[in-house]
Amino acid sequence: MKATTDGWGSGLLGVIIFSGSLPATRVAIGGFSPLFLTSARAVIAALLGLVLLRTFRQTRPGRRDMGALALVALGVVAGFPLLTALALRHVTSAHSIVFIGLLPLCTAIFGVLRGGERPRPAFWLFSIAGSFLVAGFALTESGPATLSGDLLMVAAILLCGLGYAEGATLSRRLGGWQVISWALLLALPVMAPVALATLPATWRGIAPSAWIGLAYVSVFSMLIGFVFWYHGLARGGIAGVGQLQLVQPFFGLALSGFLLDEPVAWTMLAVTGLVMLCVAGARRFA
Repeated sequence: MKATTDGWGSGLLGVIIFSGSLPATRVAIGGFSPLFLTSARAVIAALLGLVLLRTFRQTRPGRRDMGALALVALGVVAGFPLLTALALRHVTSAHSIVFIGLLPLCTAIFGVLRGGERPRPAFWLFSIAGSFLVAGFALTESGPATLSGDLLMVAAILLCGLGYAEGATLSRRLGGWQVISWALLLALPVMAPVALATLPATWRGIAPSAWIGLAYVSVFSMLIGFVFWYHGLARGGIAGVGQLQLVQPFFGLALSGFLLDEPVAWTMLAVTGLVMLCVAGARRFA
């Protein structure tokens, strides 16, 4: 019981931190290209992770862990940040946040495939219902530009779910902050050259808000959030704690509306609320 409670508390902190990721990314791409933003945030977070690993004298992962760490790097270090940055060129952060409703189901599926978890049948009914609600919303909002953004968001969610489940499984052996730190270092030889190759032609004219967005996604979204999130998934269960992502759209929509002054339609709130009910039911049977 203590482990489960600890896992849910840690997971909730991770979700709250992640809630600012899409609004911060939306702000940051106003001054930086998606490729530079993705690589720069990874490089900054990797250097911070290196400091943590050296300070606490962590032993290097074994050879058997390298494949799993590569999947974590693919999913949450490169895939999700890049695809969401590209998607946010076509859609608002408020619209993209609704797709976070797909993450609990996606994370649970990979939790079964990669983490060996076995939720009860009723869990899948609630999760699938929530996914259909999100897909239906995306279809009703479709258009040439929006459809491109929607497809990019779906791909981002799939990679993110894989990275979450793989990292949570590894965290049971290595620890939460160690997993994301090692994954960042594994990606560093690729991300550093990309960051250098995509440096802005000039630093003039980049708004302070874009720098703040870059700082947030580098320090909080790319490192600190995962410290709590992976610990929570490892302690409380991937499928169960993964359902805490149901509160993320509400936090994210609030940030988009109040900080970015983006329109938040009542349909977005309605769909998010229905998805929240579905995932809450799934959580009960996780």
